[in-house]
Amino acid sequence: MKRSLSLFFKGMGMGAADAVPGVSGGTIAFVTGIYEELIHTIRRFGPEAFGVWRRGGMRALIAHLNLVFLIPLVLGIGTSVLSVAHLVTWLMASYPLLLNAFFFGLVLASAGVVFRRLGHWQPAHLLPLLLGGVLAWALPMLLPTSQSATMLFFGGAIAISAMLLPGVSGSFLLLTMGLYGTVMGAIKGFEIGTLGLFAAGCLVGLFTFSRVLSWLFRHHHDLTLNLLIGFILGSLPTLWPWQQLTRYRMGDNGDIVPLHHQLLWPNDFSAITGEPAHLLGAMVLMIIGVAVIMLVGERSSSQPSQAGEKGMLSKESGDNE
Repeated sequence: MKRSLSLFFKGMGMGAADAVPGVSGGTIAFVTGIYEELIHTIRRFGPEAFGVWRRGGMRALIAHLNLVFLIPLVLGIGTSVLSVAHLVTWLMASYPLLLNAFFFGLVLASAGVVFRRLGHWQPAHLLPLLLGGVLAWALPMLLPTSQSATMLFFGGAIAISAMLLPGVSGSFLLLTMGLYGTVMGAIKGFEIGTLGLFAAGCLVGLFTFSRVLSWLFRHHHDLTLNLLIGFILGSLPTLWPWQQLTRYRMGDNGDIVPLHHQLLWPNDFSAITGEPAHLLGAMVLMIIGVAVIMLVGERSSSQPSQAGEKGMLSKESGDNE
């Protein structure tokens, strides 16, 4: 019961983070110590689950799919999307500089927490670390932009795959592809056709990409961790509080699609934009973000939260790839 409640609140944190363009729920999962178990759990949803059910019944299926872990986590994500995420998106619209400052501190500390979980760092780990950073920075510029049905499907696959990656925001990639307004409008208007096509893409991306990550963790654990740390660090420029939009385009539905931001020092930000830099408030919120992650990271690393993951890995050790 205690772990179920903990998973519920971790799910709420993931849901709130995923609602903000620039922040990833995968980062929250990573720092709270449930990331690898989540990836391995999602991977188990597939045709083999039907065979487990036929051989062992419902109890075996529940154990195979790790539903004791997944259900409270999903309930937390859903609760957050329906409640906390609305508050976060309102803050993003009303106080973007201060909210970005908080998330900048949160994401920066996340990279440090994850780095401490590595066994021994080696020079060979530098390449995946740099690769992750470059991909996180360049990915939004590499994605196509279109409002077609095909792009909506692939947009769902790309966005949900990004949400599995710490430091890569699925919401931000949707914004970059010009699909953020379309998807949010479909949710508000309950447009079944649009939502169904987007959801189908999400399911394909979720079950495909989770298998890739699960394989990487089982066969190249430390290299994969460094790649994900690179993704986290590569997302920091997106969250820098003092920046100016210098290049953008208009989406098909009238949304502003950002293409390039100029990062500024607080004094330059005020001089160029004429807006207050809120330096003291931003620094305080950065420190609070760092403190929250350090506290959560320490608590997660001191708890036996990896028991489910280790048991799952032992079961999978004999699986065919």
